[in-house]
Amino acid sequence: MHLNGKVALVTGSTSGIGLGIARALSQAGASVMINGFGEPTEIRAIQDELGAVYSDADLSRADEIEQMVALCTTELGTPDVVVNNAGIQHVAPVDSFPPDRWDAIIAINLNAVFHTVRLTVGAMKERGWGRIINTASAHSLVASPNKSAYVAAKHGVAGFTKTVALETAPHGVTVNCISPGYVWTPLVKRQIPDTMKTRGLSRDQVMNDVLLAAQPTKKFVTVEEVASLALYLTTDGAASITGANLSMDGGWTAQ
Repeated sequence: MHLNGKVALVTGSTSGIGLGIARALSQAGASVMINGFGEPTEIRAIQDELGAVYSDADLSRADEIEQMVALCTTELGTPDVVVNNAGIQHVAPVDSFPPDRWDAIIAINLNAVFHTVRLTVGAMKERGWGRIINTASAHSLVASPNKSAYVAAKHGVAGFTKTVALETAPHGVTVNCISPGYVWTPLVKRQIPDTMKTRGLSRDQVMNDVLLAAQPTKKFVTVEEVASLALYLTTDGAASITGANLSMDGGWTAQ
């Protein structure tokens, strides 16, 4: 229980990767604030399971991020661990990419990371301990067609991570990003039937030839794998890992 007495704020944590990370941090002893959208009954069940405080902040809005951090500080204390996980996606060629979708993706996938960090890192530096973990993506290292906003945002997260790591290195604060490939989440599961229909493919063909085409292991990364890496980054054994972009992509970016 190495996080006993610590406070963790995890964005985009009502499902998928974020929920997996919130669970792992809670099990390690942290008091957790979760954030995200979903059915109120499901969110309440997560709160009950983790003993978590919940914020419904819209991370595209700086003022709501400020309110989320203030609520966390009031209810639990200033965050010792911040996990920036919230993200959205839109797929379209650049010449027909809707400007409002570009703005939304940059706001939630990149600007929100800046705001949560600027609002929490000062207290971490004062205490001489902190852990900032940003969920990036294999797309922080390589590109795919029709994902200009997402790839730009995730490359931005990787660069931002390195910069803040350098600024905080003398203060006992580590800043890293995890770059998963395709992770088996509800979001990915929901894409499969549509892709089967539009491309006239079987479920196995969609999974192996479309979703896992880039991953040599031909396996989805699991939420639990990402959560275990995030948890490791909060331990004393990871104190010298900072400014790293840690790939967890079944060999995707080794090609």
